[in-house]
Amino acid sequence: MNAPTSNSGTDFVRELLKQDSIDGPYGGRVQTRFPPEPNGYLHIGHAKSICLNFGAADEFGGTTMLRFDDTNPETEDEHFVEAIQADVRWLGFEPEEVRYASDYFEQLHAWAVQLIEAGLAYVDDQDAETISQNRGGFTTPGVESPWRQRSVEENLDLFARMTAGEFAEGSRVLRAKIDMRHENMQMRDPVMYRIRDQHHFRTGGRWKVYPTYDWAHGQSDAIEGVTHSICTLEFDSHRPLYDWYLEQLGQGADRPRQTEFARLNLTHTVLSKRKLLQLVHEGHVDGWDDPRMPTLQGLRRRGYPAEAIRAFAGHIGVAKVNGVHEIELLESFVRTHHNTHALRRMVVLDPIEVVITNWPEGLDDTREAINNPEDEAAGTRAVPFSGRLFIERDDFMLDPPNKFFRLAPGREVRLRAGYFITCNDVETGPDGEVIRVLCTYDPETAGGQAPDGRKVKATIHWVSADHAVDLDVALYGRLFTDPHPGSDGTDPLESLNPDSREMRGAKAEPAIVDIAPGEVVQFERLGYFARDLDGGDLFHRTVGLRDEWANIQKRQQS
Repeated sequence: MNAPTSNSGTDFVRELLKQDSIDGPYGGRVQTRFPPEPNGYLHIGHAKSICLNFGAADEFGGTTMLRFDDTNPETEDEHFVEAIQADVRWLGFEPEEVRYASDYFEQLHAWAVQLIEAGLAYVDDQDAETISQNRGGFTTPGVESPWRQRSVEENLDLFARMTAGEFAEGSRVLRAKIDMRHENMQMRDPVMYRIRDQHHFRTGGRWKVYPTYDWAHGQSDAIEGVTHSICTLEFDSHRPLYDWYLEQLGQGADRPRQTEFARLNLTHTVLSKRKLLQLVHEGHVDGWDDPRMPTLQGLRRRGYPAEAIRAFAGHIGVAKVNGVHEIELLESFVRTHHNTHALRRMVVLDPIEVVITNWPEGLDDTREAINNPEDEAAGTRAVPFSGRLFIERDDFMLDPPNKFFRLAPGREVRLRAGYFITCNDVETGPDGEVIRVLCTYDPETAGGQAPDGRKVKATIHWVSADHAVDLDVALYGRLFTDPHPGSDGTDPLESLNPDSREMRGAKAEPAIVDIAPGEVVQFERLGYFARDLDGGDLFHRTVGLRDEWANIQKRQQS
């Protein structure tokens, strides 16, 4: 299998950590952090950041904190905290500590008062829309607030009253006093605190004002002793503000250093939290863990192994420019992993009955099948064989075209791990559809070899009808038909695929009952399928057997 391999080289982030660990201000220490907001579920894009933060720190003998940015009480919940921790650990990483921005609310508030006392922050009575309009644009300066010159005493009084809950939401904010003409829009008197009369899942009703991400972020890094704050590129313009806050608070040369990298984008995939929320709320998917979703919980349910996701993240590396990776590349890593590790089972998705007319009456037979040809230690299994079988409808044609080598009238094929069979006749229904194929078998070909050395051109899988186990199987296509949904300015959901899931009833060999919830097996000749995490008879198709990534590479090279 032409599978991609994970890069083992370096990148600019690791080069920075290497240099700083040698002659930087941190005394050889490396500490990173992963700071999700607990208002949703992690997706494949977060996985890249997790792998980078945890992986890079570990390579330099460092540590990584998991810190929840719980500064928006109206959207956050303990359920998301638990889900995120479970996802990080499922991905294979253990944080040094679990912290919350809310752990530092007292200190952040005290530091805000310190900036007010230094004349570097003020209370603004303008509403959010006016503040946004008065920030100006990239070619026009901002307009200073009429409240910008309030005295320190008045600002201290108003901020204390904001904190006490005397004012309504949206009536006042605390802003840093920097420069409304600054070329960087983030430096034009950014908001530090806003009034929120909401219940917080950790602090309850204690606080009526909550810090913005930009105010809480760098200061939380400093409190925790983070050395390198590794962010995605959209925070590049925030870095001067990150540094400004730390400088005003007297942080020295060993203060945290922010570095940005390109976020992950995949074809046929939407990673906007807002759009994912819309998919769930409008019922386009069955929930955040729907196997069609790019969430880690959805990918896990579908049968994506954490090892393959980590290998994919390592392979694509760390760049300074945003780009888009083909989803087929990710699938190739998943396929490669399962090809090595997954057991094999025979399952028929669209059954047509085969009757072996010369099968001895009352004969009980079992065939020995290999569990995984890539892993000798996986051994073999006994598969019951009988005179009545199911094969795939696609493996039989009444009037086959050229180059169709599977079963047809007068043609002989091999049954995998079974016998050679020859089609002699068919039975049809009222509409002419073939409902039963009548065959004879050659008992001398047990195990799939003819003693006279004759060859057949096709091997097909089968299931004994007398021993078959019924399954429900979910077959998945792309959730979005457009490789780049929304890239032309339209709503990404306009390219939502209404046929992204097809449900089938299937027939399986008895050994399928031994597959544990969440375990992935190869349905021979069909693809890799994961038993649903909740157990039962439902299996999700993880990926097919065809290496579409290899075909893409061939087209790109031609």
